[in-house]
Amino acid sequence: MRVFIVNPSHFSFGVSVITPRWLYVLAAATPRKWGDPIVVDECLEPFDDSRIEPGDVVGVGIHTGNALVGYALGKRARARGAWVVYGGIHATLYPEEAHERGGAHAVVKGDGDLAWGTVIDDCARGEPERIYDAGQVDAGRFKPARWDLLNREDYMWASVQTVRGCPKHCSFCSVWRTDGQKPRQRPVNPVVEEIVELRRMGFRFIALADDNFYPVTLEDLRMADRREDKTRYEQLKALRDERFDLMAQLEKLPKDLVFYTQITMEAAEDPEFLKAMRRARIYGALVGVEAVTPDGLKDVYKDFNLAGEELVERLKLFKAHGVHVLGSFIFGLPSDRPSTFQATLDLARRADITFAQFVTLTPFPGTLDFERWEQENAENMPHVDGIPISRHWLIPQSKRPKLMTPHPVMSGEEIRVHTQEVWDNFYSVREAWRRSSVVKSLKARLAFILVSKLYRQMFANTGLSTDSARVSRSTRWARLMAKPAHRLFAAEPMPDLQVPAP
Repeated sequence: MRVFIVNPSHFSFGVSVITPRWLYVLAAATPRKWGDPIVVDECLEPFDDSRIEPGDVVGVGIHTGNALVGYALGKRARARGAWVVYGGIHATLYPEEAHERGGAHAVVKGDGDLAWGTVIDDCARGEPERIYDAGQVDAGRFKPARWDLLNREDYMWASVQTVRGCPKHCSFCSVWRTDGQKPRQRPVNPVVEEIVELRRMGFRFIALADDNFYPVTLEDLRMADRREDKTRYEQLKALRDERFDLMAQLEKLPKDLVFYTQITMEAAEDPEFLKAMRRARIYGALVGVEAVTPDGLKDVYKDFNLAGEELVERLKLFKAHGVHVLGSFIFGLPSDRPSTFQATLDLARRADITFAQFVTLTPFPGTLDFERWEQENAENMPHVDGIPISRHWLIPQSKRPKLMTPHPVMSGEEIRVHTQEVWDNFYSVREAWRRSSVVKSLKARLAFILVSKLYRQMFANTGLSTDSARVSRSTRWARLMAKPAHRLFAAEPMPDLQVPAP
């Protein structure tokens, strides 16, 4: 019996940007008595399911975006006699759908760190349970990834997780409902040990793939300190102190390491934290800006962010502390108007953010937006080929609506076209060259432009905001650009690198 762990994808680029860490966590959770699992990432190449033999176990991890292609893969695996197991955020939310649509023998809800080994053993006995409710694993029991199974040449960046969960409650995000609002921070030493292992292999750029690297804000501490009972304050203070302990250890690692993470806008109010990030060489962060107007922020329950010129100044604070922002913006909010697109582009330029992504509003399962949308349209939800668009992930990509929820003043096609125009303008050669001044040498600036173009091909031109012909062209271009881009991030291995003393 062999064990396959598969990351399904609609698109294969030959080389991928960031390691899908969960694949290698499940590899570590695979009992050694079954041998090394076969790890398959379809972002690299499509899975050759002819390799599957009767009695094998095939684990398929799905999020909403790849659920349909994951179900097709699972059905093929079952037809070849394999035990088929689903996990991931989408399977956690819709376990029965994985049985009905994907040929599942079993579904794991929640974290797979501990449950995966039990599932494999049960399949080997021919007695898998229909659903395993694994829940949320304590941070001290997170599995370190089996990076020894990784082909270094397949990925530009590595990834390490330091915390699961996010205390926020943004209406478009499901993380706080599936991973919890209580941050589960890993101890510092296991995190650093993983990073050292990856640097030994030759990875120099590492994403700290967290739901929110800044789980405790200064305002959280102030509010807790007002209480007579200081228990909550001490808990939050301990979480914050652990963040600083981690960053202090990252400082001790080789100086060529560069880290990237995801944080909320409030981190800009915390200069001590930003300075620690810079010392730790956390030089980049995805920041969810979402909207540039007060009404837009209210639409997504994110009114703790700022808008207008205040937002520009807040974003500039990140760069002033050496943290380059990848700003994330959402188009298609009820308060958006045709002028919103240019206003957003102008603000991104004025704020001097280094990278940006522009996505169209899509209600995803597990979010407040999705629940409200379903409830308000229960009786008149449009259908495509008999499938309600509230199950848009089950509709073939070529037939999916470009905008799921009707907009008060714009059509879905208008929003799609304007969104693509913003991508095209922000990532034009002229604009990319201007932003490339963050690096100094000509070689580095040319590399910046190449990476900018690759990012646009992989993410702008393969999403809902584009058309099928453009998707096909962009996939081909991305495959051509990915190999030379990979070389830009490579570093000489450091096989003798040691873990620094605490």
